[in-house]
Formats: sequence, C-alpha cells, structure tokens
Amino acid sequence: MSLKAKDILKMDIYGLLGIESTATPKEIKKAYRQKALECHPDKNPDNPKAAELFHQLSQALDVLTDAAAKAAYDKTCAAKKRAEERDRELDDKRKKFKKDLEARERQAEAQRQEELQATLREQEIARLREEGRMMVEEHNRKQTERWREAQKQAKAPGADRNSRGNVTPVLKLKWKCKKDSETNGGYSQDVLLKLLQKYGDVLTVLVSTKKKGLAIVEFATVKAAEMAVNYERGLSENPLKISWQDGKPEATSSQAQPGQFQSDREGSLINDKDYESLVLMRMRQAAERQKLTEQMQKEDEEDAEL
Repeated sequence: MSLKAKDILKMDIYGLLGIESTATPKEIKKAYRQKALECHPDKNPDNPKAAELFHQLSQALDVLTDAAAKAAYDKTCAAKKRAEERDRELDDKRKKFKKDLEARERQAEAQRQEELQATLREQEIARLREEGRMMVEEHNRKQTERWREAQKQAKAPGADRNSRGNVTPVLKLKWKCKKDSETNGGYSQDVLLKLLQKYGDVLTVLVSTKKKGLAIVEFATVKAAEMAVNYERGLSENPLKISWQDGKPEATSSQAQPGQFQSDREGSLINDKDYESLVLMRMRQAAERQKLTEQMQKEDEEDAEL
C-alpha cells in the first residue's frame, strides 16, 4: 500500500463519500463521481479547501477500489471501533466506580454525622441528668435545713403554747392510684402545688412515698384552705377528694397573712407584743409541719408492715 494510502487510513473515507461500508464497487464509483463534481476546484474557485477535498476523494476511491487496500482499511477501522468500544466500556466502568465511590463517601459522611449527633445527644442528656441531680440535691439540702430549723423552733421555750385558733389549716388529699403506677395517678408535689396556689399561699405539700394516692397540704390561711376544699376538683380524669386533716381551724386575727408584718427604714410598724405573737405563731407552724411529717411517715411505715 502506498504512503498516501496509509495516510488515508486515518480518515473516514466512507463518510467522506457518503456511503456505507457495505457499498458495492459500482456504488462507490457513483458516489465518487457525485462528490467529485460537487467539490471540483473549478466549480469552487472561492473555496481554498476544494482542491484538498478533491484530492482526498481521489485517494478514497483508490483505496476502496483496491481489494487489498480496502480489506486493510476495513480491518483498521474495525480495530479502531473495538478500541473505541473498549474505551467507552472503561469510561463507563470508571464513571460507575466514581459514582459508587461518591455514594459510599456520602453514606460514610452521613453515618459520621449521625454518630456525632448521637454522641452530642448523649452528652446533652448526661449534662441534663447531672444538672437535675444537683438541683435535687440542692432542694433536698434546703428542705433538710428547713426541717432542722423547724425542729429547733419547735423545741424552743414557748413553742408548746399552741392554741386551736393559731394552728395553720391542713388538708388531706386523696385520689385513685394503682400500686404500680409510676405517675402516682397523675399527681406530684409540683402538680398539687400548681393546683392549690391559686387559692393562696401553700406552706407545705407532702406526698406520701409509700401509700399511693395520699398527700397532706398546709395552707397559710384558713380562707385559702376553705376555698380549696370547696372549689378544687383536681384533674378531670382523676378527681381529688379533699378534706380537713384535723377539722377546720378557727380563723383569728392573730393569723398573719404572708408579708403582713414588715418594717421600713423609718422604724418598726409593729409593737413588741405583735412581734412576739408573730414569732410564736411561726414556731407553732414549724411544729405543726414537723408533726405532719412524722404522722405521714408513721402511716407509711404501718402500710409497709401490712
């Protein structure tokens, strides 16, 4: 094969002539004549590439009309086509590999983010638990200090001079509750406090830890306790049964409202007698609270023995 024939192997001579690779010699020559007439330099004086194209058509005709040259060209084209197909397959595999790799990376990143979020949630839960534990300890500490102070006041001289009219009102609250109820029938110290504070100041709320469905509440005034007895029904799904713990006490003028006795910078607003009455009343209230606590603890112990 001539040098010119080798050079033309790099060209698509079938496409140049506008025929298929299965064209017969007659069809090849016919296509050549039509293209040669169209691309002849004499008919295309303004096209500088006309002569080159006409020369390529001549070379294409030489190759395709020579059986050996045509076989070599077809073989080269077939090999080139197979190489292109392999390249496409490899390219497809590379694209698929890249796509799978990116998908795995996204999945791994999503898993890392999920693990990070889970770790942060666990840390936040641990922090909240620690804060809650510290709050409970602080609350218990303050409660212990208050009860110790109440015990001291109860043992102080004159603390035994109780009168029925100066005893703070105490109510007993009952509700339905199963023994294995974790929510205590829907009532806790906070729930009861929210329900009862709207009637007046609540001094103490004691919820039995062993006997389900029982609590003792101490109000600052008889009026507030009376309103709670008359109007409070509790939760609609589990109503409260409210009664007086030791009967309704008598409301006297010596029963002070919270914040009733105050002083300012100009001097005392109460006399020594009133101040002494206030101190005695506070000590009696502390003694009453201690008595209620001991009574409830005793009832819980009796229930536990049964």
